[in-house]
Amino acid sequence: MNPGKYNFICFYLFLILFFFSCQKKENTYIETINVNDARLSKAKPGDWRYSRDEEFQTFGDFQRLKKIKPEPGRNIIYLQPIGEFDELQKKEIELTQEYLNKYFQLETKVLPVLPDNIVPKTARRIFREGQEQILAGYVLDNVLIKRKPKDAVVVMGITEKDLFPKPEWNYVFGQASYEEGVGVTSIYRFSGGHVSDANFNESLERLIKISSHEIGHMFGISHCLNANCVMNGTNSLSETDYHFARACSLCQQKLNSSLHYDHKKRLLDLKDFFEKQHLNSEYLLAEKDFNLFK
Repeated sequence: MNPGKYNFICFYLFLILFFFSCQKKENTYIETINVNDARLSKAKPGDWRYSRDEEFQTFGDFQRLKKIKPEPGRNIIYLQPIGEFDELQKKEIELTQEYLNKYFQLETKVLPVLPDNIVPKTARRIFREGQEQILAGYVLDNVLIKRKPKDAVVVMGITEKDLFPKPEWNYVFGQASYEEGVGVTSIYRFSGGHVSDANFNESLERLIKISSHEIGHMFGISHCLNANCVMNGTNSLSETDYHFARACSLCQQKLNSSLHYDHKKRLLDLKDFFEKQHLNSEYLLAEKDFNLFK
């Protein structure tokens, strides 16, 4: 080959490679919404993070973890109400079903209500404020695991009575057995013991946060130390209210790697839910993420 022609070809190939190497790599959805993550504030006495030395779970840590994943024939989220619910409480459960369907992009169903007496007196106590409490571990081990439907990927129990995890603890918002894929939460604390028209939205927002948080754990996501996120640990209602219902970009990356949903459809579904329920702060967060698609 003519040396001049050979040099020309080499120079031409060099220009092509240089051109493509200079092209800006298009960011993924997760890389794009990272700008909308809100930094965690410094933990104060009484906060979950203040007295706990939890390890940061990277995406690689999550990938290596043995965890529950939906699979054909075992891919439905079930809610199991336990107790006697009034009409507003029933409405909260129905809306939680709708929300979890949109949040996880998995079919979500509500099982028939189980009566209070399914929990024996030995697994109950009267707390110092006068309300009856149910032992959360009993609900997990003796009710939910034994009744878990064959097509369930996870089951989330919802009680109208307060919950406690062990005798020395005052109460617990939620508890789960991650290996078995069952969890339980209570409406009681989210509404000050009584759901009303005035506190309905506040109570609902707390319920959807704790429910999606516990189910997120069942899918292998640890407490989030990355940003303000629904997967942050919480010790109090004020801490729960401070945390977003939005999962941060890292926790969304973990979730999507197991559930494989369409990000855009999920955001549209969540925006629709927040708008209809007048959960304005969460609507604006979903809108900010969605606008990055444009």
